[in-house]
Amino acid sequence: MKDILNAPFLVEMVRTTANMYQHGWDERNGGNLSLRLSEAEMSEYLDLKQVLREIPTGFDAPALDGMYFLVTGTGKYFKNVQYDPARNLGLIRITDSGRTAQLLWGYSDGGKFTSELPAHLMSHAARLQVNPENKVVMHCHPANLLAMTYVHNLDSRAFTRTLWQMCTECIVVFPDGVNVLPWMLCGTNEIGVATAEQMGTARLVVWAQHGIYGAGADLDETFGLIETAEKAAEIYMKIAHLPRLNTITGNQMRQLAEHFHVVPREGFLV
Repeated sequence: MKDILNAPFLVEMVRTTANMYQHGWDERNGGNLSLRLSEAEMSEYLDLKQVLREIPTGFDAPALDGMYFLVTGTGKYFKNVQYDPARNLGLIRITDSGRTAQLLWGYSDGGKFTSELPAHLMSHAARLQVNPENKVVMHCHPANLLAMTYVHNLDSRAFTRTLWQMCTECIVVFPDGVNVLPWMLCGTNEIGVATAEQMGTARLVVWAQHGIYGAGADLDETFGLIETAEKAAEIYMKIAHLPRLNTITGNQMRQLAEHFHVVPREGFLV
């Protein structure tokens, strides 16, 4: 077997967690990340018949039965992933209609997956119904998006339109908009269900006074979605208290959408 530490998916996972920490999105053990993998990607690096231990998930996810995920660990600091991936990450296979995770690699100190695994897997299931190529769910705490939820209307359409108006590229990068949830207790199945419902119509879901969930086909796409929304929120927070003399108009956003061949969320540009 080849060394799993050299596997492209693991190298990219390590780079992404380090980048998220350096951006200030994942303080302490804040945030979590999951990457769906195929047997073909892992077959050169692991004996997939060798199960290290089984960990109950605490919920049902029959749609994901037999799927593999590389997941950050509970209580782990993103800044440490690059120094000890085997301790801070785990590779699991979902079995027993989603009720059990078989650990195939990682969590070497006896740990387990993030407490928000239910929200992750429910979001994976929801996005796979929309896009069969979806592989990533990313949760983090970008400061400006979080700050924006204290001072802005939490209506998803209003929140999206404000972000679209902050940067010319926003409507091109996330034409499906941003969905916003009111504050809910994290680490519960309830917030996982609510997030998954919102993932049906958007790849970005803001948790008010907490952070954001993003989904995408790969780590770069998902990181870029959140990075773009956070940049827009930063601009908003810098100008929210000032009189606005100029803005990107609805007509200009339509021009952008037409030019870049994207379809804005229905009803959000009316």
